[in-house]
Amino acid sequence: MSAAKRPLRGSLGTVVAGLTITFACASFATPTRAEYFVLRSGQRLHVSGYQLIDGKYRLQIEGGFAEMQAEDVVAIEPEEVFVSAPRVVTAKKPYSELIQAAASRYNVDAELIASVIAAESNFDPKAISRRNARGLMQLLPQTAARLGVHNIFDPAENIDAGTHYLSDLLLLYKNDLALTLAAYNAGLLRVQQYGRVPPFAETQLYVRKVRTAYAKRKAAQPVASKAVAATPSDAAVMATTPPAGS
Repeated sequence: MSAAKRPLRGSLGTVVAGLTITFACASFATPTRAEYFVLRSGQRLHVSGYQLIDGKYRLQIEGGFAEMQAEDVVAIEPEEVFVSAPRVVTAKKPYSELIQAAASRYNVDAELIASVIAAESNFDPKAISRRNARGLMQLLPQTAARLGVHNIFDPAENIDAGTHYLSDLLLLYKNDLALTLAAYNAGLLRVQQYGRVPPFAETQLYVRKVRTAYAKRKAAQPVASKAVAATPSDAAVMATTPPAGS
């Protein structure tokens, strides 16, 4: 369907951060494909539908609509869509032994590793993103090389290096899970620039998605089999208030 013909419903309302936004009560069907609008400000908006009318984009976003000048849009990028992984304990997930081995080696909770893999690649070892991130934990080639990876698509090497990187981030951010995940998604420089979870829709959604999945996996895990974690306790993680804008 062309951009100009995508169906939208609802009305326009409150002005927030230069965008006209209305939060609608109606629910919308989940799209099979979505996109990101990249703005001149650097912000990325997750969009499930849009129209171009008289030099303005009218966007369907989570909870309502937004309207902006076409000249403020730098690019429209496709979303990398993965189906959510089923909620099961680590022992029954793909690559369980590799995840457990990396968890023990770097003192990172196995359920956190699994939650990151699910969000990054949905356990597809051959996944490649539009940014050229690769494999189960979506490592950039330069990051993989720095961590000594020879075959970025090898599940054992990818999980080991990705977990190593997670461990480094957890140490750097003193086990602040939100900042760790934000840096994993958006990069260290972005987190350093803002001093919190960057105000990018993609990164904020990623942080919420992984933290939610992690909490669910921990809740479903038998107490006796819980692995040693480098992250805070379950209660602390779930009770932590996300940084402003997350």
